[in-house]
Amino acid sequence: MESPAPVTLPTIHLNGTGAKGLEAEYRAVRLAIDDAVLMLEKATCNARDFYPQGPGAYEKARAEREQAFANLQLVADYVLAWEYCADEHLNARQ
Repeated sequence: MESPAPVTLPTIHLNGTGAKGLEAEYRAVRLAIDDAVLMLEKATCNARDFYPQGPGAYEKARAEREQAFANLQLVADYVLAWEYCADEHLNARQ
């Protein structure tokens, strides 16, 4: 798996969005992604649904499913970087 691309993070300052708000927003997004991953894990992807399409159809569907999980992980990494950025700012102020 490729390492995630660097994320351009905000500079948290008095005239910008507050760290508490950013942390809360991106935590909510992260939790929603976690839920999406769990739901996708539970969603059916069974070989019996693909055999009428011929050889290789199920394998292709499984590869596409794995790519969907990888895409969710990329989004999760992005969101987590923003959440950590805000959290680090809050911790530095204490």
